[in-house]
Amino acid sequence: MEKKTMTTLQMESLESGDVLEIPGETEPMTVLVLLATETAVILDACDGSTPFVIRREDLVEYRRFQPEF
Repeated sequence: MEKKTMTTLQMESLESGDVLEIPGETEPMTVLVLLATETAVILDACDGSTPFVIRREDLVEYRRFQPEF
């Protein structure tokens, strides 16, 4: 199995379809970016729960999945 890398970059642009790992209440959670604007991001945990909105300025700790091509 190939090893996939995860990266966090300052001032990185997020786009719809990005997969992120963000801190959860007890452990990190993986979310899908449904919509990203300059001020907010709509995230879906893909676990049957309702997608949620987070202000972009509050999304300071995350890792973005980037498959190697």
